Amino acid sequence: MPIAREGWPLVLVLFALAALLFLLRWPWTGGVFLLLGSFTAFFFRDPDRPVPADARLVLSPADGKVIVAGPAPDGNPLGDGASQVSVFLSIFDVHVNRAPVGGRISRVEYHEGAFLPAFQDKASLANEQNSVTIDDGGRGVTFKQIAGLIARRIVFKKKVGDPVAAGERVGMIKFGSRVDVFLPRGVALRVKVGDRVVAGVSALGERP
Repeated sequence: MPIAREGWPLVLVLFALAALLFLLRWPWTGGVFLLLGSFTAFFFRDPDRPVPADARLVLSPADGKVIVAGPAPDGNPLGDGASQVSVFLSIFDVHVNRAPVGGRISRVEYHEGAFLPAFQDKASLANEQNSVTIDDGGRGVTFKQIAGLIARRIVFKKKVGDPVAAGERVGMIKFGSRVDVFLPRGVALRVKVGDRVVAGVSALGERP
């Protein structure tokens, strides 16, 4: 299983400590670090995905469970008529984020904030987050990478003006988090609360 490059330094350090402790004949402590290293490698796994070719689809940028699916609240980035889908990632989900649509990055805004549990609605506004808009010909889709109670590191690899393909890897949120996706007016939702979604594969909505 491929591992995201962000995870390799931590994985290697934990495995090196485990090896050293075994050499020092501290097997129990070494075993603990071996388990930590194995879990960290599992957490940072980055599997290849078969991205759907249908350009009408708005794909999920994250693996996890849908906790919001419906009209977006007032003040959302896309204005009246927009929809919102929020995906909660547990520490057992793949945390690599992917672009929901193809196009060009038109806006990136990072905001410092709190670290409330990501499943709480107020986390969408209060927590540390990175908001990204992708423009694919005048029809923007916005998604927010939102840190959670444990997650304290948001990674985003693109900058304003960069082209991006639907399903392309664009970043990650480390150790538990949430992603909010805002869909413009006219996009039909394809998910409901409680659904499980897969980044770069599952369709959150379908454009006309």
